[in-house]
Amino acid sequence: MKLDIITHPLLRGTPHGFFGRRGGASSGIFAGLNCGGGSSDQSEAVAINRARAAQALGIGPEAVVGVHQVHSGDVVRVEGPLAGERPRADGMVTAAPGIALAILTADCAPVLLADREAGVIGAAHAGWKGLLAGILETVVDEMVAAGARRERINAVIGPTISQRAYEVGPEFLDAFAVEDPENLRFFANGEGDRYLFDLPGMGLARLRRAGINEAAWTGHCTYSDPERFYSYRRSCHRGEADYGRLISMIRL
Repeated sequence: MKLDIITHPLLRGTPHGFFGRRGGASSGIFAGLNCGGGSSDQSEAVAINRARAAQALGIGPEAVVGVHQVHSGDVVRVEGPLAGERPRADGMVTAAPGIALAILTADCAPVLLADREAGVIGAAHAGWKGLLAGILETVVDEMVAAGARRERINAVIGPTISQRAYEVGPEFLDAFAVEDPENLRFFANGEGDRYLFDLPGMGLARLRRAGINEAAWTGHCTYSDPERFYSYRRSCHRGEADYGRLISMIRL
């Protein structure tokens, strides 16, 4: 089966893709292109899936670089394939040709960034904790340190949980209000004391506040489309034992 690869015009000219779940070797609850080595899926299937995604971007799996994602604001500079234990971080930046930066998600926002003229790219795993920790602003700062210019950086948020599916409690809203009262604009009233949080909307606002050229969201909701995307929250609501991870990649 052909892979489901979402691209965006803002990153035209820079090989990239937000991969859906279709076209993979995994089965059962992981059916499709599960690229999460931390899942309980068969390691052989995950390796096949990652190799298929890498091939789609014209590289081998050895050139795909990822980090141990921990919902932080930490970013690493990548000079080449990583050896040994992966660094604990949630963002990467590189100016190395042939290296693909890979982010794994299952509701959090995968964010791919590029200054094509400077030859600098970035990638971020942006959940709510990462947004509050400044992960997107830090990736932009690191791209600038690597030779990019803010006014030339374009960024795209890939498939992520949408506001209509992201129900949270009042304590969640309070954490955002303490950080900045302006954050309350990313919440809508839900049922009872529940709220609906706009994760991609806040991500776009943070990117634009960082002074980049342009930012966009692909508009895809992971929770609402089980045939196309994995979703951590949906798996919890269904009482499933585990969940697959989507991969998003960008390379020079």
